[in-house]
Amino acid sequence: MTTFWCEHAWVGGAAPGVVVEVDDGLITALSRAATPPAGAYVLRGMVFPGFANVHSHAFHRALRGRTHADGGTFWTWRRSMYELAATLTPDNYLRLATAAYAEMVVAGVTVVGEFHYVHHPPGGGRYADPNAMGDALAEAALAAGLRMTLLDTCYLTGGIGTALSPEQQRFSDGSVDAWAERALSRSDHPRTRVGAAIHSVRAVPRAAIADIASTVAGRPLHVHVSEQPAENEACLAAYDLTPVRLLAESGALGPSTTAVHATHLTGDDIATLGSSHTAVCFCPTTEADLADGIGPARELVDAGAPLSLGSDQHAVVDPLAEARALEHGERLRTGRRGRFTPDELITALTSAGNAALGWPDAGTIRVGAPADLTAVRLDSVRTAGSRPEQVLYAATAADVHTVVSHGAVVAENGRHTRLGDVGRLLTETIEELS
Repeated sequence: MTTFWCEHAWVGGAAPGVVVEVDDGLITALSRAATPPAGAYVLRGMVFPGFANVHSHAFHRALRGRTHADGGTFWTWRRSMYELAATLTPDNYLRLATAAYAEMVVAGVTVVGEFHYVHHPPGGGRYADPNAMGDALAEAALAAGLRMTLLDTCYLTGGIGTALSPEQQRFSDGSVDAWAERALSRSDHPRTRVGAAIHSVRAVPRAAIADIASTVAGRPLHVHVSEQPAENEACLAAYDLTPVRLLAESGALGPSTTAVHATHLTGDDIATLGSSHTAVCFCPTTEADLADGIGPARELVDAGAPLSLGSDQHAVVDPLAEARALEHGERLRTGRRGRFTPDELITALTSAGNAALGWPDAGTIRVGAPADLTAVRLDSVRTAGSRPEQVLYAATAADVHTVVSHGAVVAENGRHTRLGDVGRLLTETIEELS
């Protein structure tokens, strides 16, 4: 058994002197003590439940700082992404994903949702093990000390009514049945779960969306939704429906579904997502980096859609920055402060994110939950003077000093305890791909 003493811990609010007892990766007891008990591992500052990164494309990490010379749009950025995807193999993807996930860990993340669509060799065909790429991602997450939900993605068309381009061939299984046979045949493991994803209404036709919705049987189901106005325009032209309405009429919305981005929505879209209790994942730093826009976060939550956060293309890997950008986006959009309370932002970072990934018992500091803890300094140049319950408005990933995953310390002072210097690891891995 291991005992952690938290100077302050988020247990339904900021509380001082919280003792967390852990056995076999789970929290077995909580108590209060003004000073650390003998033998306890001391976590100074403000200790949150481990952060959830609900939406990740691990290979996009290799694009950071390499796509800005010519400006452009989401669609021009996508060309660079396809070029990178063409270089991936199971071996180099394992190395890249391990480095990308290690960066998440030192930033305070303890669970990741990997929206995985690079399934096959370039040009199509199959690896000897059809799940070699997904297995590489699962291995990478375990090496980094993360829990993972692998959101295996169905990808069938290059656009609505458009054939796959040559660079998209490796993303596709050709049909829903072939995708399901490959993707859903795997079993869950204690630290890895298999979910499903519809890439978008651009990449999966209407009838296939309905087939997927009836096939996934309660697994977490994620889908890119209304990230770009052009997506909405194409969907309206083809079906006379918005993407949200198309998903609703295809039976793809509900409490097990997460709509990723949900940026350009109508009032009816917001009501539909809320009334169906479909979760929504915003990725504020990516949505800013790609000039996607600012979505109606407050309206979605008020309508009944649980909100979580992701780093998507990893322009920034900083969960605290994502939470702050969520609130700042609301302030810029409405001209008002305090659109989300600290508790709501922390819920989006922790328990709501875990629930969206199929881990409903995780994301809180309570008895029976996984012992995932993220400790943030209160005495850095950024956080000095902050009240513990408001430190997320000041802190960055650089202020995360200790991360505990499943009861084990996996990061301390910016270094991964197993993998060492993450900056060096990333540099070497990305240079290999260049």
